[in-house]
Amino acid sequence: MPDNGPVILITGTSKGIGHYLARYYAGKGLSTVGCSRRPCDLQLHNYQHILADVTDEEQVRRLVRSVERQYQRLDILINNAGTASMNHVLFTPRDTVRRILETNVVGTFLLCREAARVMRKRRYGRIVNIGTVAVPMRIEGESIYAASKSAIVTFTQILARELAPFNITCNVVGPTPVETDLIKSVPPEKIQRIVDAMPIKRLGTFADISNVIDFFIREESDYITGQVIYLGGVQ
Repeated sequence: MPDNGPVILITGTSKGIGHYLARYYAGKGLSTVGCSRRPCDLQLHNYQHILADVTDEEQVRRLVRSVERQYQRLDILINNAGTASMNHVLFTPRDTVRRILETNVVGTFLLCREAARVMRKRRYGRIVNIGTVAVPMRIEGESIYAASKSAIVTFTQILARELAPFNITCNVVGPTPVETDLIKSVPPEKIQRIVDAMPIKRLGTFADISNVIDFFIREESDYITGQVIYLGGVQ
């Protein structure tokens, strides 16, 4: 790993999983940069927040250039920014489809591309994209959300091959439902049915997610790429 400590960029840090990950990695001493469309309340000496919409190509370019100018490097990217909607396909508006695909697929693509351009200069990088157990579980009502995350899996596995010559690894962690704003509007009985269908019958925690990310971003994990780890025993 490059000297002077790693620099990590995390998207979607204004709330939920991203907010936790920013606090977690800043607390571990990493130079941490977060972004979201809204301000973030984190006040940590080694954390800075940049307002950016991950679906906007120019804003993503400015974001990554800003990180490179300040630190002369970017070691780790966690693509956490995402959106979801739980609707039967017959009641899913076209605008919802566009919003989910733009944020989850296009946003992830743009960040990966721009971050990789910086990482390859130092021939080192760790990219972790966020998936979901809704893909292997085929959860009703999440057809578009699951489709967007299924695209992320395929994209990441091909990206892993393309970036391997630059010593950049690319992997996916697929969380189970976690108590965040994304599931607040979902009826509790729906969440319970999902939990009951999993081998480990509980909601996930933020720590469950960071545990897998820690493994993926270790220096010693340079032989681990193109992998998908779903939580909760889901396959």
